[in-house]
Amino acid sequence: MPFEITQQYIEDIQQLIANNNNDGLHTLLEEVHYADVAEIIEELYIEEAIYLIKLLDSDITSDVITELDEDTREKVLKGLSSKEIAEEIDELDTDDAADIIAELPEDQKEEVISHIEDLEHAKEIVELLKYDENTAGGLMAKELVKVNENWNVLTCVKEMRAQAEEVTRVHSIYVVDEHDKLKGRLSLKDLLTTSTKTAIKDVFIKKVDSVNVNDKGEEVARIMQKYDLEAIPVVDEIGRLVGRITIDDIVDVIKEEAEKDYQMAAGISQDVEADDTIWELTKARLPWLVLALFGGFISVSVLGGFDDAMGNFPELFFFTPLIAAMAGNVGVQSSAIIVQGLANDSLRGSLWKRLLKEVLLSLFNGFVLAILLMSAGMYFLGFDFKVGLTVAISLISVIIIASLIGTFVPIILDKRNIDPALATGPFITTSNDIFGILIYFLIAKMILGF
Repeated sequence: MPFEITQQYIEDIQQLIANNNNDGLHTLLEEVHYADVAEIIEELYIEEAIYLIKLLDSDITSDVITELDEDTREKVLKGLSSKEIAEEIDELDTDDAADIIAELPEDQKEEVISHIEDLEHAKEIVELLKYDENTAGGLMAKELVKVNENWNVLTCVKEMRAQAEEVTRVHSIYVVDEHDKLKGRLSLKDLLTTSTKTAIKDVFIKKVDSVNVNDKGEEVARIMQKYDLEAIPVVDEIGRLVGRITIDDIVDVIKEEAEKDYQMAAGISQDVEADDTIWELTKARLPWLVLALFGGFISVSVLGGFDDAMGNFPELFFFTPLIAAMAGNVGVQSSAIIVQGLANDSLRGSLWKRLLKEVLLSLFNGFVLAILLMSAGMYFLGFDFKVGLTVAISLISVIIIASLIGTFVPIILDKRNIDPALATGPFITTSNDIFGILIYFLIAKMILGF
């Protein structure tokens, strides 16, 4: 049964805090997982959260702090002294420690680092802080197990035991040369079944996937997803092993990227959350709303250019919202599939083949929808054949154009190193609305002759 946090449970903790009943708090939280403790802290007032952080042991609260929402963590860290933060940092792996220190004000970073007792740990954290947080260097941890290719199995096992004390979880054993250049990986099975006098260079596996410190986090995620890796080594510009990235860090990258793409597709220009200030939410939403307003103004201008049709064929205007909506919907569908393919690196093959495929797909879908729409217009609304034919041909044409725009705009953006998720939101919807209305009335003008 998963641990359940009820309102009564939160109230019990708040009451214990109010009474300074530290023994009761220890008893109540003794068997609770740190992720659940973090969830509990999110439900408390900030003063209560800080009280709890200071009360519990650092080997627990250090992990709790990494699980907190960024805003909550910022408030908690403000309530701790630099020495208290350093005590939490001492218990964390280097990647998590660097992430927390990076969030601190500039004037506090050096002070916290100076209070870290483990000087080697502090040195490694400082090294990680030099990398961009969205690169492999910013994601990696320094803790790993590595062995020299010139050792024998007996020496290797002794060294591994010493190194493993500093590593929370051993995913892989990496093999390096005398210059720390990554040569391969070592199978635990081979290590256990080989003579203790055997040289490591005779048994290690030379094929090993790795990433460079400057590789983007999204590229690291793609490689780990493709090859089903739990961890991946990180090398510097000359091939030296400098760290490793584990699957938990990549899950965070994938989650953040998905949230960013979802917000961009919804027409939100920056990372925001529901409880952000009105000003922050306005800054994120307003630019796209301005774009939509501008697009709507263009659509109205296009309609104004066909005012002759209003007097001669007023029934055409019944279908204007439908044509615009279909153009937007088809464009978003096409762009969403392409963006997904680009994200998964599954978009391969000739662009001309993709063009032909989209045209054929659009013709089929457009033909079916046009027949349904033409039939409904003629038999239920009493429109004449020419009007029905105009709407049908327009719908097919609009669907083809919208699908092509939705297909190629993300590809073009990607080639120009612009996030293709930009194409799945108001950008595609607005542009296809305009093109849809323009195509509709141009075709109507050719067929009906107004």
